[in-house]
Amino acid sequence: MSFFGLDCVRKKERELERKLRANDREYNLSFKYATNAIKTSKYNLFTFLPLNLFEQFQRIANAYFLFLLVLQVIPQISSLSWFTTVVPLILVLSVTAAKDATDDINRHKSDNQVNNRKAQVLIDRKAGWVSLLFMPFLLSIRQHVFIRSVGLSFLPRETNLKVRQSLPVTGDLGDDIEKLADFNGEVRCEPPNNRLDRFTGTLTYAGQKYSLDNEKILLRGCTLRNTEWCFGLVLFGETKLMQNCGKSTFKRTRIDRLMNVLVLCIFGFLGFMCSILAIGNWIWEMNEGSQFMVFLPRQDGNNAAFSAFLTFWSYVIILNTVVPISLYVSVEIIRLGNSFYIEWDRKMYYARSDTPAEARTTTLNEELGQIKYIFSDKTGTLTQNIMTFNKCSINGKSYGKIQEETVDFSFNPLADPRFLFHDHALVEDVKLENSEVHTFFRLLALCHTVMAEEKKEGELFYQAQSPDEGALVTAARNFGFVFRSRTPDSVSIVEMGKQRTYELLAILDFNNVRKRMSVIVRSPEGKLSLYCKGADTIIYERLHQSCSKLMDVTTEHLNEFAGEGLRTLALAYKDLDEEYFSEWKQRHHEASTSLDDREAKLDQLYEEIEKDLLLLGATAIEDKLQDGVPQTIELLSKADIKIWVLTGDKQETAENIGYSCNLLREEMAEVFVISSNSSEEVQEELRSEPVVEKTHSVELEFLRTACMCKAVICCRVTPLQKAQVVELVKKYKQAVTLAIGDGANDVSMIKGTAHIGVGISGQEGMQAVLSSDYSFAQFRFLQNLLLVHGRWSYLRMCKFLRYFFYKNFTFTFIHFWYAFFCGFSAQTVYDEWFITLYNLMYTALPVLGMSLFDQDVSYKYSFQHPQLYIPGQLNLYFSKKAFFKCALHSCYSSLVLFFIPYAAMQDTVRDDGKDMADYQSFALLTQTCVLCAVSIQLGLEMSYWTAVNTFFVLGSLTIYFVVTFTMYSNGMFLVLPRAFPFIVTEFIFKKLSLSITRLLRKKKKKEKALLILIFIFLSYDLCYGSENSA
Repeated sequence: MSFFGLDCVRKKERELERKLRANDREYNLSFKYATNAIKTSKYNLFTFLPLNLFEQFQRIANAYFLFLLVLQVIPQISSLSWFTTVVPLILVLSVTAAKDATDDINRHKSDNQVNNRKAQVLIDRKAGWVSLLFMPFLLSIRQHVFIRSVGLSFLPRETNLKVRQSLPVTGDLGDDIEKLADFNGEVRCEPPNNRLDRFTGTLTYAGQKYSLDNEKILLRGCTLRNTEWCFGLVLFGETKLMQNCGKSTFKRTRIDRLMNVLVLCIFGFLGFMCSILAIGNWIWEMNEGSQFMVFLPRQDGNNAAFSAFLTFWSYVIILNTVVPISLYVSVEIIRLGNSFYIEWDRKMYYARSDTPAEARTTTLNEELGQIKYIFSDKTGTLTQNIMTFNKCSINGKSYGKIQEETVDFSFNPLADPRFLFHDHALVEDVKLENSEVHTFFRLLALCHTVMAEEKKEGELFYQAQSPDEGALVTAARNFGFVFRSRTPDSVSIVEMGKQRTYELLAILDFNNVRKRMSVIVRSPEGKLSLYCKGADTIIYERLHQSCSKLMDVTTEHLNEFAGEGLRTLALAYKDLDEEYFSEWKQRHHEASTSLDDREAKLDQLYEEIEKDLLLLGATAIEDKLQDGVPQTIELLSKADIKIWVLTGDKQETAENIGYSCNLLREEMAEVFVISSNSSEEVQEELRSEPVVEKTHSVELEFLRTACMCKAVICCRVTPLQKAQVVELVKKYKQAVTLAIGDGANDVSMIKGTAHIGVGISGQEGMQAVLSSDYSFAQFRFLQNLLLVHGRWSYLRMCKFLRYFFYKNFTFTFIHFWYAFFCGFSAQTVYDEWFITLYNLMYTALPVLGMSLFDQDVSYKYSFQHPQLYIPGQLNLYFSKKAFFKCALHSCYSSLVLFFIPYAAMQDTVRDDGKDMADYQSFALLTQTCVLCAVSIQLGLEMSYWTAVNTFFVLGSLTIYFVVTFTMYSNGMFLVLPRAFPFIVTEFIFKKLSLSITRLLRKKKKKEKALLILIFIFLSYDLCYGSENSA
């Protein structure tokens, strides 16, 4: 990294493998790995000004005004002083630079805090605390954990703990400094990357090779629980978390894209106007200009064509206000203000978890007022994600019937008193030692990743990675199979009062592709068993043929459970042969220590052993709807917003939830179900509907069918499929989409696919929130976000843009009309200070006030009349058509504002018969009319007057009259005579012109020309000083 913050590091060969050796600094330093100091800041004290200006001038508007400034230093072109361009440009650049500087200062503070974080390291058999900034290899950046078990949370406000544990061979080292100092294990692993969910590596120690995966790794910045200490070996300085902080997809709103197109059109229109005026100058010079050559001779080589060329660039300067330099800054201020309104809204604050709404971006507010499609997760988004064990099916018998009295669990001293169950038959079968029932709950007590914490004897607290696992383990606990503790190689449970420890031989992890989890354990009696739980469709594919009848009965029970809106899982097991397992274990070890295609090899082994399973039964867990979900969906539907629910649950479960939350209603004539396993079958089902138009694409047929429906529910979808559904609608419907979810499986559609992503901070952790654009705690707050804040933001932004273009076009077009009355000489209508302050002082605050405080209806009426949201979906308030209407309105206004003052001032005389029409009076009258007219137009646009708006409008007009009075006073002429030449000299001009007129009547032609020259030189001398006229 160079001193100036630019990437000047020479390219090196791509790292394919990372090698490290514990307690061997010389060996590790020989590879010249990167240090652990992080840098997220963009500037330093010396580079801020040049780099920031370079970035800002990459914007077309800023570069354009810099170009104007260059033109204004050319005396043959410019008819305006340099400050008319410099002042607005400096203001815009300063505001943006101040914002960028503030952001970068915060990044510097964050970098310093992280880089100076201290950690205890073991060097030369001594442990000491050192600053993280100065050491290249440290504990807290990336470590291989040498502890028995640890709970991990590495995201802010993360609620779900992740299990991390050491290898048994290194866990035996404990916290013995001498043993740790003698440890000489060698690690070979993948190079630094940004994949948070996986890690591939091996540890070679004492002649043995051991597998390292994600469960053996801690990330920088994680929070450790359930352990007093841990020792580790740093693997990376380039942490996974920092590599995930790269540039995310920059989202632009429809209005942003439209504004870019309109600005380019304005540039073209500016060129068109300047060309017309340049041609007019050429015609005027050819016809009328020769009459002035007697006393205004042209310089050598300056003909009419060259004069027209200079006039073109002069009018580029004069008409520059048609290009909105302050537009982007004003838009950012408005968006920031509307973002604060979202965060300050107490109606979106969830007191139970102390969670306010958060606008994590300020660039998408108005897009919230144009949403057409909402894609929602179900679990944790529409539901509470607080799971309770409700029903189950064991060996073909269904349990869970509702009875008046709850089950008495007093026989079990370790039961959770908060757990409620109503079917006494299940407890009786447990007490009668029904083998299938015992195996069922034994599976639930062993097949999981839950951690148990026992602060007092008998007081157990479970910490689960998902609420489902916590509910199932709690159910097993109450029915007499109590999970007590775990180590990397064992699980201890209490079975009907007896303590038993099972040897944990392998964990076959759950993921979104496998949709199942298995464990292989050895009982105290030496019996080998595989226990598996997962989605019923996945488990059924792996069952033994002898389970066909039981599968049919269990399927009926599953459909009943799903019809009640319950979440279901199927459970199965098999006993393993010792000889086969030993051979499989050897192959598993080889695959787990492979650095190439480890996941594929392991998946193949998992498929091999997870077959011919014996079905035990199924579980059914209840997940209640959140408060206000049905009302919210009904209100959003009235606003013509289409809601699609994307869930991994069974069809019956999703359909039941659809009816519960008003997504599906009884009056809907027919529910169209597509349930097939191949694209050909899907296409055949779609074409069975007569309304579906046949195409060659299954995707398009599906989309057209779905868009004809009032509501859509997609079942059994993976995270990738969620993103694909959103992308399909986004691509072909050209509509604004919003994705909302609460878990890591929703990140792909929230962050990368939908126009706007909303995260729910619930039970699934903070991954969805951290990837979102907006976040809050409950689904019902979505109606506040869209129908109130989104609609207001869209309405305010559209009003701002219409009025902004109107006032600038009206201001500029008057220059255009005046050109036809001044010989196309690039003379300005207004005085230079009015041109400078028009957008900066006279009209800036009123339009910002309207854009921040205006409301067409109140908060309450926004809910009572959700149909008010529809114009935003149709983009009615600001579009190309609305822009051209605004331009025509400006054209008409400018004609009136120019010709009425012009007609009023023409041929006017005072009471004493003397001429009162002059350029200064006309300019003053015209600019006053312009400012009053645009202020009245603002008042007509505004729907909601506040004290702030009134103060801004009246205050701006007051400032104008104060500044005008000050600028046109004799005192300002005495202070700055060169800046105010015509204030005092007006009387002298009139006297002198009257005398010259009288003399002209008496003189001959040559003498008349001489008198005219004398008049011109005297006028110039009075205005700019005798030293110039000489």
